[in-house]
Amino acid sequence: MEAIEPDITIEELLRGLPEASAILRRFGIVCIQCGEPVWGTLREVAAEKGINDLTEVLAALATARG
Repeated sequence: MEAIEPDITIEELLRGLPEASAILRRFGIVCIQCGEPVWGTLREVAAEKGINDLTEVLAALATARG
């Protein structure tokens, strides 16, 4: 997986970094709803939750990635 950028798809993010689901939940971004995965980009899903500045989210994901 390349660098984690705002336009990465949720599917690609979770495939490359399974623990991303728990990290995103800390920010109120839920990747699985009603048993169904949420598709789209990280930017799109975050915006739906009112998060337009992804700096902290991306930093947390980068830390988890190592």
